[in-house]
Amino acid sequence: MTIFPSVYLLDDTASARAVLARHGLPVVASPSQADVVVLPQLGDLDRVLTDLPATAGVVALGAHDAPADVHIRAEADRPQGAVAAATRPVGAGALDLLARVDPATLTATSALIVEAPAVATLKAGGVAVAATSRLDDRRVAVLAVEPGTANGADDSFTELLANAVSFVAPPADTHFSDSPHPLVAEPAWQSLKAAVTELRPLQAANGSVPDPDTHDHAARLVGDITTGIHGLAPLLSHDADYLEALVKDFTRWADGGFEVPDFLDALTAFAPASRRVDGLPHLVVFPMYTQNGNPDRNVEAVLLQVIWPDFIAELEAGDYSNKLFLPIRFLDFTPGYDTNSAVLFPETVAMREVPAFTWGGIFADREAARFRRVVSEAASVTRLPLPPDAARLVADQQLAERTFVMWDLIHDRTHMHGDLPFDPFMVKQRMPFFLYALEELRCDLTAFRESVALEKQGHPYARMVQYAVIFDRIFRFAITGSRVRNYDGLGGQLLFAWLHQKGVLHWTDNRLTIEWDAVTEPVLELGRAIEDLYWRSIDRPKAAHWLAAYDLVASVVTPHPSSAWARNAAGDRTALPLDGPPKGLTDAVLPDEFPLSMFFEALSKKMKPVIESTAGITGATGDTPTA
Repeated sequence: MTIFPSVYLLDDTASARAVLARHGLPVVASPSQADVVVLPQLGDLDRVLTDLPATAGVVALGAHDAPADVHIRAEADRPQGAVAAATRPVGAGALDLLARVDPATLTATSALIVEAPAVATLKAGGVAVAATSRLDDRRVAVLAVEPGTANGADDSFTELLANAVSFVAPPADTHFSDSPHPLVAEPAWQSLKAAVTELRPLQAANGSVPDPDTHDHAARLVGDITTGIHGLAPLLSHDADYLEALVKDFTRWADGGFEVPDFLDALTAFAPASRRVDGLPHLVVFPMYTQNGNPDRNVEAVLLQVIWPDFIAELEAGDYSNKLFLPIRFLDFTPGYDTNSAVLFPETVAMREVPAFTWGGIFADREAARFRRVVSEAASVTRLPLPPDAARLVADQQLAERTFVMWDLIHDRTHMHGDLPFDPFMVKQRMPFFLYALEELRCDLTAFRESVALEKQGHPYARMVQYAVIFDRIFRFAITGSRVRNYDGLGGQLLFAWLHQKGVLHWTDNRLTIEWDAVTEPVLELGRAIEDLYWRSIDRPKAAHWLAAYDLVASVVTPHPSSAWARNAAGDRTALPLDGPPKGLTDAVLPDEFPLSMFFEALSKKMKPVIESTAGITGATGDTPTA
């Protein structure tokens, strides 16, 4: 199966193709190539059945002369008027065929007789007009409706058809082989990895090897590392200059008595973003710390490959230029990356001076794998019915990887774009953590906004990015990590509370629901609120900007009852040291200034084992069952 289900149209029309193209669903020329066939009537199935793959799904726009094995029949009498009632799914793992569908805008074309195990999804005049069933190993959906005349009628029918195609398609494939990359099995890599793993415990936090009694041992290990680099070099000819410099840096470090390492020369020779080719492998061996992983500058070794599909290359070459952006995938790694770290940043490397950096790597496979595992469990725990295309995103590692690459491409460049108060991110300054939360959320919501625009242009991954932003923020970000200045956690809390208070996200009867046809505008509205804060703060002093930012967050997420910042916002002007340097304001922020709501407290307890299980996860291990 392709990443998006392929469709064969028995009654091929330009309008039908346009509907499917908008959702990234490719139309194929033969039923033998199809994941789904779309028929005018269910009775037309016999015309294509012999050529249709055994698991291919069926969507029919009517049920006349239905095969005997399908538990859906057409009645003689046609229901009158628009479709008024909907049966929505309940329970863990349910798929919502009516996501973004307003039944009142659809008109029934016939009534259906629905027998078990078929399931009615839409009714008009008390009778079924759309239903799902099975025929052997294939899913079947009958949509006996057409667009009505009310506003949004075409959109509702389009969404219903796309939902039905995604629903009946065979289960999503992860698109990954169980076989490791050939480089992982190379003896040169295996010996290098073993030497790095043995060397790491000999190092101090600054990367040096302080005990002279271990220097002979360390020297032998460095010899094994350089031998491994030489052994892999012929397979990585595109990195020849860097690998040569890497050997020199290791040799100089050992010859100098294993003092604080300096790998500037090798780092400046390494320029992976200058040649972004899908699947291109690299070897990284540096003394470095790993963000959200190991804080010490131990030597780490990573085999990785670039993720650069054509559609990302086209986006980056157009309106989303980002020359430093490097999306990557783990092939293998040493213990510092058997953690929560999902980035490879040059600034983490031990070096004598800081150069101008030319790349920054993000492990999209780890982001995608933990997203899939966490969101799958969270949807089950909260009984959230997923739209069929969102369910495919959660099921398919490659689809999720590419979605995260697109999200990260737009997010990363946003840090330096827009009306910025002045370096709003965390570079070379100390600010209250809620300002970092707003900056990260601003970049995510910009990616969401751009994806809404790209979806209107027919970009197939654009809606996937919107799902990813919402689900990752409200499920994983909000409850991952400690409660000490957790700015990503606060951003997730803020988005969830905003959507709840806007009435498009509901927690009722111990069940979470999202109004997908209404959720987009509130998400965009929150993005505009943050952008307005930034624009106004260009003319504000730093302390006034901080106070205004706090007011925005506190208007949505309730602060800690003992907060001095909250007392100041309530009118107590003696609560904060407003007459002193900004450091006093930062120090007055509580470690957990915005505690988890009762919803997230409960969710966190249920999700803790799954959250913890994502440490060290990769695209190759993401489908491994949790303990």
